[in-house]
Amino acid sequence: MTNELAKRRLVTVVCNARSGGGRAGRVLPKVRARLMAGLPDAQLHVVVSNSFEEARDLTRTAALSARGGDLVVVMGGDGMAHLGLNACAGTEATLGLVPAGTGNDFARGVGIPGGIHEAVEAIVHGRTRQVDLSHVMNPDGQYYVGAVVSSGYDARVNRATNDIRIRLGALSYGYIALRELANFSPLTYRLTVDGQERELRAMLVAVANTGLFGGGMRIAPDADPADGLLDITVIKEASRGKLLRLLPSLYSGNFVKDPAVELLRARHVTVDGDGLFIMGDGEELGQVPATVEIAPGALRVIVA
Repeated sequence: MTNELAKRRLVTVVCNARSGGGRAGRVLPKVRARLMAGLPDAQLHVVVSNSFEEARDLTRTAALSARGGDLVVVMGGDGMAHLGLNACAGTEATLGLVPAGTGNDFARGVGIPGGIHEAVEAIVHGRTRQVDLSHVMNPDGQYYVGAVVSSGYDARVNRATNDIRIRLGALSYGYIALRELANFSPLTYRLTVDGQERELRAMLVAVANTGLFGGGMRIAPDADPADGLLDITVIKEASRGKLLRLLPSLYSGNFVKDPAVELLRARHVTVDGDGLFIMGDGEELGQVPATVEIAPGALRVIVA
Protein backbone atom coordinates (compact mmCIF):
# COMPACT_ATOMS: atom_id res chain seq x y z
CA MET A 1 0.00 0.00 0.00
CA THR A 2 2.83 2.41 0.83
CA ASN A 3 4.49 1.87 -2.55
CA GLU A 4 1.15 2.33 -4.30
CA LEU A 5 0.52 5.64 -2.54
CA ALA A 6 4.05 6.81 -3.29
CA LYS A 7 3.36 6.40 -7.01
CA ARG A 8 0.18 8.47 -7.00
CA ARG A 9 0.56 11.69 -8.92
CA LEU A 10 0.87 14.82 -6.83
CA VAL A 11 -1.33 17.88 -7.29
CA THR A 12 0.09 20.87 -5.41
CA VAL A 13 -2.18 23.92 -5.10
CA VAL A 14 -0.58 27.22 -4.07
CA CYS A 15 -3.16 29.89 -3.30
CA ASN A 16 -2.70 33.61 -2.79
CA ALA A 17 -5.71 34.07 -0.52
CA ARG A 18 -5.67 37.85 -0.97
CA SER A 19 -6.09 37.77 -4.76
CA GLY A 20 -9.21 39.37 -6.11
CA GLY A 21 -9.82 41.27 -2.88
CA GLY A 22 -9.80 38.03 -0.87
CA ARG A 23 -11.97 36.11 -3.31
CA ALA A 24 -9.34 33.40 -3.79
CA GLY A 25 -9.28 32.60 -0.09
CA ARG A 26 -13.05 32.53 0.16
CA VAL A 27 -13.51 29.99 -2.64
CA LEU A 28 -10.49 27.83 -1.78
CA PRO A 29 -12.50 25.28 0.28
CA LYS A 30 -14.82 24.63 -2.68
CA VAL A 31 -11.86 24.36 -5.05
CA ARG A 32 -10.17 21.87 -2.73
CA ALA A 33 -13.35 19.77 -2.43
CA ARG A 34 -13.89 19.64 -6.20
CA LEU A 35 -10.28 18.65 -6.91
CA MET A 36 -10.45 15.90 -4.29
CA ALA A 37 -13.64 14.53 -5.83
CA GLY A 38 -12.56 14.96 -9.43
CA LEU A 39 -8.99 13.63 -9.08
CA PRO A 40 -9.39 10.57 -6.81
CA ASP A 41 -6.18 9.04 -8.15
CA ALA A 42 -4.09 12.01 -7.03
CA GLN A 43 -2.51 13.11 -3.78
CA LEU A 44 -3.70 16.68 -3.17
CA HIS A 45 -1.51 19.14 -1.29
CA VAL A 46 -2.98 22.63 -0.71
CA VAL A 47 -0.96 25.51 0.73
CA VAL A 48 -1.78 29.19 1.25
CA SER A 49 1.05 31.63 0.69
CA ASN A 50 1.51 34.65 2.94
CA SER A 51 3.94 36.57 0.72
CA PHE A 52 5.25 36.82 -2.82
CA GLU A 53 8.53 35.22 -1.73
CA GLU A 54 6.79 32.32 -0.03
CA ALA A 55 4.60 31.68 -3.07
CA ARG A 56 7.69 31.73 -5.30
CA ASP A 57 9.51 29.23 -3.12
CA LEU A 58 6.49 26.93 -2.78
CA THR A 59 5.79 26.79 -6.52
CA ARG A 60 9.45 26.32 -7.42
CA THR A 61 9.95 23.52 -4.89
CA ALA A 62 6.85 21.70 -6.15
CA ALA A 63 7.89 22.04 -9.79
CA LEU A 64 11.47 20.91 -9.28
CA SER A 65 10.36 17.76 -7.46
CA ALA A 66 7.60 16.94 -9.97
CA ARG A 67 7.44 13.72 -11.93
CA GLY A 68 5.54 13.19 -15.16
CA GLY A 69 1.85 13.72 -14.52
CA ASP A 70 2.30 15.90 -11.43
CA LEU A 71 0.47 19.23 -11.39
CA VAL A 72 1.41 22.56 -9.86
CA VAL A 73 -1.76 24.64 -9.61
CA VAL A 74 -1.55 28.33 -8.77
CA MET A 75 -4.62 30.23 -7.63
CA GLY A 76 -4.63 34.01 -7.86
CA GLY A 77 -4.01 36.73 -10.42
CA ASP A 78 -1.34 37.46 -13.00
CA GLY A 79 1.35 37.63 -10.31
CA MET A 80 0.65 34.05 -9.28
CA ALA A 81 0.50 32.95 -12.91
CA HIS A 82 3.92 34.57 -13.43
CA LEU A 83 5.36 32.66 -10.46
CA GLY A 84 3.77 29.43 -11.64
CA LEU A 85 5.05 29.57 -15.19
CA ASN A 86 8.54 30.52 -14.03
CA ALA A 87 8.52 27.57 -11.62
CA CYS A 88 7.22 25.02 -14.13
CA ALA A 89 9.06 26.06 -17.29
CA GLY A 90 11.44 23.34 -18.41
CA THR A 91 10.40 20.87 -15.67
CA GLU A 92 8.24 17.75 -15.58
CA ALA A 93 5.45 19.73 -13.91
CA THR A 94 2.25 20.66 -15.69
CA LEU A 95 0.91 24.08 -14.71
CA GLY A 96 -2.72 24.53 -13.74
CA LEU A 97 -4.21 27.98 -13.29
CA VAL A 98 -7.25 29.01 -11.26
CA PRO A 99 -7.66 32.69 -12.23
CA ALA A 100 -8.94 34.46 -9.13
CA GLY A 101 -7.33 37.88 -9.54
CA THR A 102 -8.34 41.02 -11.38
CA GLY A 103 -6.36 40.72 -14.62
CA ASN A 104 -5.82 37.05 -15.51
CA ASP A 105 -4.33 38.02 -18.87
CA PHE A 106 -1.96 35.07 -19.29
CA ALA A 107 -4.69 32.59 -18.41
CA ARG A 108 -7.03 34.01 -21.03
CA GLY A 109 -4.25 34.22 -23.56
CA VAL A 110 -3.48 30.49 -23.48
CA GLY A 111 -7.09 29.29 -23.38
CA ILE A 112 -8.00 28.92 -19.71
CA PRO A 113 -11.58 29.80 -18.75
CA GLY A 114 -12.03 33.05 -16.86
CA GLY A 115 -14.40 31.62 -14.28
CA ILE A 116 -13.04 29.81 -11.24
CA HIS A 117 -15.51 26.93 -11.56
CA GLU A 118 -14.72 26.42 -15.25
CA ALA A 119 -10.97 26.58 -14.63
CA VAL A 120 -11.21 23.94 -11.90
CA GLU A 121 -13.25 21.70 -14.20
CA ALA A 122 -10.51 22.08 -16.83
CA ILE A 123 -7.98 20.82 -14.27
CA VAL A 124 -10.20 17.85 -13.48
CA HIS A 125 -10.49 16.95 -17.18
CA GLY A 126 -6.75 17.43 -17.67
CA ARG A 127 -6.40 18.59 -21.29
CA THR A 128 -2.93 20.05 -21.75
CA ARG A 129 -1.26 22.37 -24.23
CA GLN A 130 2.41 23.03 -24.86
CA VAL A 131 3.03 26.78 -25.17
CA ASP A 132 5.92 29.14 -25.74
CA LEU A 133 7.27 31.62 -23.22
CA SER A 134 9.35 34.76 -23.54
CA HIS A 135 12.76 34.44 -21.90
CA VAL A 136 13.92 37.82 -20.59
CA MET A 137 17.49 38.68 -19.59
CA ASN A 138 18.54 42.06 -18.19
CA PRO A 139 20.99 43.45 -15.60
CA ASP A 140 18.59 42.47 -12.82
CA GLY A 141 18.28 38.78 -13.71
CA GLN A 142 16.46 36.45 -16.05
CA TYR A 143 12.83 35.46 -16.11
CA TYR A 144 10.13 33.83 -18.16
CA VAL A 145 7.17 35.96 -19.17
CA GLY A 146 3.92 34.43 -20.36
CA ALA A 147 2.00 37.44 -21.65
CA VAL A 148 3.66 40.78 -22.47
CA VAL A 149 6.97 42.54 -21.80
CA SER A 150 6.25 46.29 -21.52
CA SER A 151 8.80 49.08 -21.62
CA GLY A 152 7.32 52.52 -22.32
CA TYR A 153 4.06 54.28 -21.58
CA ASP A 154 2.47 50.89 -20.92
CA ALA A 155 5.15 50.00 -18.36
CA ARG A 156 4.65 53.29 -16.52
CA VAL A 157 0.91 52.72 -16.37
CA ASN A 158 1.48 49.16 -15.15
CA ARG A 159 3.85 50.29 -12.38
CA ALA A 160 1.50 53.05 -11.24
CA THR A 161 -1.46 50.64 -11.25
CA ASN A 162 0.47 48.26 -8.99
CA ASP A 163 1.12 51.11 -6.57
CA ILE A 164 -2.45 52.34 -6.06
CA ARG A 165 -4.29 51.23 -2.93
CA ILE A 166 -7.82 51.13 -4.34
CA ARG A 167 -8.31 48.15 -6.68
CA LEU A 168 -10.89 48.51 -9.43
CA GLY A 169 -9.87 45.53 -11.52
CA ALA A 170 -9.38 46.33 -15.21
CA LEU A 171 -10.77 49.81 -14.55
CA SER A 172 -7.66 50.60 -12.49
CA TYR A 173 -5.50 50.26 -15.58
CA GLY A 174 -7.77 52.46 -17.67
CA TYR A 175 -7.93 55.15 -14.99
CA ILE A 176 -4.15 55.22 -14.52
CA ALA A 177 -3.63 55.21 -18.31
CA LEU A 178 -5.52 58.49 -18.54
CA ARG A 179 -3.74 59.97 -15.53
CA GLU A 180 -0.24 59.08 -16.74
CA LEU A 181 -0.91 60.42 -20.22
CA ALA A 182 -0.98 64.00 -18.95
CA ASN A 183 2.77 63.98 -18.24
CA PHE A 184 4.06 61.45 -20.75
CA SER A 185 6.46 62.26 -23.59
CA PRO A 186 7.73 59.94 -26.35
CA LEU A 187 10.82 57.89 -25.52
CA THR A 188 13.94 57.13 -27.53
CA TYR A 189 14.31 53.40 -28.16
CA ARG A 190 17.31 51.44 -29.38
CA LEU A 191 16.06 48.12 -30.67
CA THR A 192 17.70 45.06 -32.19
CA VAL A 193 15.12 42.85 -33.86
CA ASP A 194 16.53 39.52 -35.10
CA GLY A 195 19.90 41.22 -35.57
CA GLN A 196 18.58 44.38 -37.25
CA GLU A 197 19.36 47.55 -35.29
CA ARG A 198 17.13 50.59 -35.30
CA GLU A 199 16.61 53.74 -33.24
CA LEU A 200 13.24 55.43 -33.00
CA ARG A 201 11.01 57.61 -30.91
CA ALA A 202 7.96 55.79 -29.65
CA MET A 203 5.23 55.84 -27.05
CA LEU A 204 5.70 52.16 -26.31
CA VAL A 205 7.24 48.93 -27.54
CA ALA A 206 5.46 45.81 -26.29
CA VAL A 207 6.95 42.34 -26.84
CA ALA A 208 4.20 39.75 -26.61
CA ASN A 209 3.90 35.99 -26.35
CA THR A 210 0.16 36.10 -25.74
CA GLY A 211 -1.53 39.31 -26.79
CA LEU A 212 -3.36 40.50 -23.65
CA PHE A 213 -2.31 42.84 -20.87
CA GLY A 214 -3.81 45.45 -18.56
CA GLY A 215 -6.88 43.38 -17.77
CA GLY A 216 -7.94 42.61 -21.33
CA MET A 217 -6.21 45.12 -23.62
CA ARG A 218 -5.33 43.41 -26.92
CA ILE A 219 -1.88 44.89 -27.46
CA ALA A 220 -0.94 42.14 -29.96
CA PRO A 221 -4.26 40.90 -31.40
CA ASP A 222 -2.75 38.18 -33.59
CA ALA A 223 -0.29 36.75 -31.07
CA ASP A 224 -0.18 32.94 -30.93
CA PRO A 225 1.58 31.44 -27.88
CA ALA A 226 2.52 28.31 -29.82
CA ASP A 227 3.95 29.71 -33.06
CA GLY A 228 7.59 30.04 -31.96
CA LEU A 229 7.58 33.82 -32.51
CA LEU A 230 7.37 37.02 -30.49
CA ASP A 231 4.82 39.63 -31.57
CA ILE A 232 6.15 43.18 -31.24
CA THR A 233 3.81 46.17 -31.17
CA VAL A 234 5.30 49.63 -31.65
CA ILE A 235 3.22 52.75 -31.15
CA LYS A 236 5.41 55.41 -32.70
CA GLU A 237 5.87 58.99 -31.60
CA ALA A 238 2.46 60.61 -31.43
CA SER A 239 0.62 63.40 -29.68
CA ARG A 240 -1.13 62.83 -26.37
CA GLY A 241 -4.40 63.41 -28.20
CA LYS A 242 -3.61 60.63 -30.66
CA LEU A 243 -2.78 58.20 -27.86
CA LEU A 244 -5.94 59.22 -26.02
CA ARG A 245 -7.98 58.36 -29.12
CA LEU A 246 -6.22 55.01 -29.48
CA LEU A 247 -6.69 53.89 -25.86
CA PRO A 248 -10.32 52.69 -26.12
CA SER A 249 -9.56 50.59 -29.22
CA LEU A 250 -6.82 48.71 -27.34
CA TYR A 251 -9.62 46.54 -25.92
CA SER A 252 -10.80 45.49 -29.37
CA GLY A 253 -7.40 45.45 -31.07
CA ASN A 254 -8.58 47.89 -33.74
CA PHE A 255 -5.85 50.37 -32.81
CA VAL A 256 -3.44 48.39 -35.02
CA LYS A 257 -5.08 49.97 -38.10
CA ASP A 258 -3.67 53.38 -37.20
CA PRO A 259 -0.56 54.49 -39.18
CA ALA A 260 1.25 55.18 -35.90
CA VAL A 261 1.24 51.46 -35.10
CA GLU A 262 3.85 49.02 -36.43
CA LEU A 263 3.61 45.25 -35.94
CA LEU A 264 6.67 42.98 -36.14
CA ARG A 265 7.45 39.33 -35.52
CA ALA A 266 10.82 38.01 -34.39
CA ARG A 267 12.56 35.37 -32.32
CA HIS A 268 14.97 37.70 -30.56
CA VAL A 269 14.60 41.33 -29.49
CA THR A 270 16.85 43.63 -27.48
CA VAL A 271 15.21 46.70 -25.94
CA ASP A 272 17.33 49.63 -24.77
CA GLY A 273 16.91 53.36 -24.31
CA ASP A 274 17.24 56.17 -21.82
CA GLY A 275 14.84 56.17 -18.88
CA LEU A 276 13.31 52.80 -19.72
CA PHE A 277 12.43 49.94 -17.39
CA ILE A 278 10.54 46.74 -18.11
CA MET A 279 7.44 45.04 -16.76
CA GLY A 280 6.45 41.46 -17.48
CA ASP A 281 3.12 39.80 -16.67
CA GLY A 282 2.38 42.88 -14.56
CA GLU A 283 5.55 42.47 -12.46
CA GLU A 284 8.46 44.92 -12.46
CA LEU A 285 11.54 43.18 -13.86
CA GLY A 286 14.12 45.97 -13.74
CA GLN A 287 16.25 47.96 -16.10
CA VAL A 288 17.31 47.86 -19.74
CA PRO A 289 19.04 46.68 -21.82
CA ALA A 290 16.69 43.72 -21.86
CA THR A 291 16.96 40.82 -24.26
CA VAL A 292 13.77 38.91 -25.01
CA GLU A 293 13.90 35.63 -26.90
CA ILE A 294 11.25 33.06 -27.61
CA ALA A 295 11.42 29.79 -25.69
CA PRO A 296 9.39 27.43 -27.88
CA GLY A 297 7.22 24.91 -26.07
CA ALA A 298 8.76 25.77 -22.70
CA LEU A 299 5.59 25.20 -20.67
CA ARG A 300 2.93 22.52 -20.42
CA VAL A 301 -0.31 24.02 -19.17
CA ILE A 302 -3.83 22.76 -18.59
CA VAL A 303 -6.45 24.40 -20.83
CA ALA A 304 -10.16 24.02 -21.45
